[in-house]
Amino acid sequence: MSGHGSGWANPAPAGLIALAVACFIFFALLAGKVKASCLPLMGCWLLGGFVVQLVVGLIELMEGALTGGNVFLYFSAFFMLVGGLEMQLKFFGGKFGWGLDATIDGWAWLALFISLLFIQFAYYKQSTTVMAILLLSLVIAVFFVAMMDGGWLGAQYKPIAAYGLLISGICGLYQACAIILNAAFGRTVMPCGGPILK
Repeated sequence: MSGHGSGWANPAPAGLIALAVACFIFFALLAGKVKASCLPLMGCWLLGGFVVQLVVGLIELMEGALTGGNVFLYFSAFFMLVGGLEMQLKFFGGKFGWGLDATIDGWAWLALFISLLFIQFAYYKQSTTVMAILLLSLVIAVFFVAMMDGGWLGAQYKPIAAYGLLISGICGLYQACAIILNAAFGRTVMPCGGPILK
């Protein structure tokens, strides 16, 4: 479909759709919509997202997109690849009594939270209102995931993390579709708003 001959096309929609898939399945898990027996399947979906987000991150970096390229790159590694592999390990570890200390995840998620806490302002300055909502919801969700996984907060906070992820996923889908449809029609079909920081 490309054939326009002017370089790389914007890969962000693919990365946002992969993010939305991850957000939706984490929502389902945290909201209790699925059983823990889904973990191996969930892991497969996250591993698929890893491939997409790795490609997106590399292309965005090659095209000079500092913020998006770096975020997609580290999301591909930690949110997708590590998440996918961990789902497999946690499922089989529980099944065979491996005694994994999963609170280490809280420390890793804490680092992701701190990075997102600051990086979100680059999105507020450079991106759309929809992306700002996506990032704010994601920061809130990642905070609660970090705190629960580290054992610092109890499971009663799962709904906050779950719905933060669902909002992020919906925003990711909207932004991805808007990029593609607005480009295809050459006008704003799906408005996304401008940057919230000037």
